Amino acid sequence: MKARTLSPPLTMQGAPLPMIFIVLWSSGYIGGAIGILYAEPFTMTFLRFALAALIMLGVLVVTRTPMPGSVMQVVHMAIVGIFMQALQFGGLYAGMRHGVPAGQSALIVGLMPVVVGLLAGPLLGEKVTWRQWIGLGLGLGGVVLVLSERLGEGYGALLGYGFTAAALVGISAGTLYQKRFCGGFDLRTTGFVQMVVGATVMLGAAYATETMAIDWTPAFVGSVIWLALVNSIGALLVLYAMIRRGEATKVASLFFLIPPVTQVMASATLGEIPTTLALAGFVLAAGGVWLSVKPAK
Repeated sequence: MKARTLSPPLTMQGAPLPMIFIVLWSSGYIGGAIGILYAEPFTMTFLRFALAALIMLGVLVVTRTPMPGSVMQVVHMAIVGIFMQALQFGGLYAGMRHGVPAGQSALIVGLMPVVVGLLAGPLLGEKVTWRQWIGLGLGLGGVVLVLSERLGEGYGALLGYGFTAAALVGISAGTLYQKRFCGGFDLRTTGFVQMVVGATVMLGAAYATETMAIDWTPAFVGSVIWLALVNSIGALLVLYAMIRRGEATKVASLFFLIPPVTQVMASATLGEIPTTLALAGFVLAAGGVWLSVKPAK
């Protein structure tokens, strides 16, 4: 009698994996918003990456993970770390420090599918359908609606949004580079190298521009642990697994769902209550991701 082949676990077959990623990733905006209340952004991000690197080192030792086969593999991992870790999260938390709310931060970084959609064709040879382009356009329109209320608030607001835009560049470039050059790498090794690189870059930035003073409250310690364990390791491993399994544009489209989830969390924990116009923007962006990932008949 022929043995029956078991299907992969449900958590690796479709909807559950993206849903887990969305919740974990969204919680990182809340953890970061809490952490920067007690430490400057680059200092907090350095601690996050350093702790995550130590955890990943333990994982490598316990699981006896094989080392990269060449120096170029390490270089590719490091480049993704600079974009995906240092530039994204350094810019993200610096923007929050300058007044960008957590929900709006998530919405700006959620434009990553637009950037990836524009570049995935020429760089990765992926086909972007008309449905995806319309969905990406709706998402962009949602962001414009939300940010329209804060235009003209002065240099401080512009600086904050500039930092957040840098975070968008980081995650977009990191996603494309990860897909192009790091598809077959071990996720444990990749995570460790990126955490080390991210910690190194953030330490230099903090030393050069910040006092590095820290108020070691339980809330700060808890936020750093959460960011290191759940976001730097858990959420990113899920993201890289999805990038490896599917097209970059389809994976990136999930980011349109993160802003409304983040906004709900921010309203409940940080008191960030959106206006009617902002809510319309979040709904429009959510409609964009629905259209982008809706299967064709």
